Amino acid sequence: TFSSLLLTGFITGAVVTETIFSIPGLGRLAFDAINNNDFPIMVGTVLVFTAMYVFFNFVTDVLYAYIDPRIRYA
Repeated sequence: TFSSLLLTGFITGAVVTETIFSIPGLGRLAFDAINNNDFPIMVGTVLVFTAMYVFFNFVTDVLYAYIDPRIRYA
């Protein structure tokens, strides 16, 4: 399960990389929205980052159960 947290951290950590190198992307959009107090865009980027977190966690749990058949979810 740590791998899903790490993968999500890499994707959401792109905010720093996109800001430093002026690369357009979701992280840069979030950073600019925070600086400009653009609340709808801030909410949208947080929603996208949260959806990615939930999705990667779900995929990791499914793959973990597929790889190790001893794992059962009640």
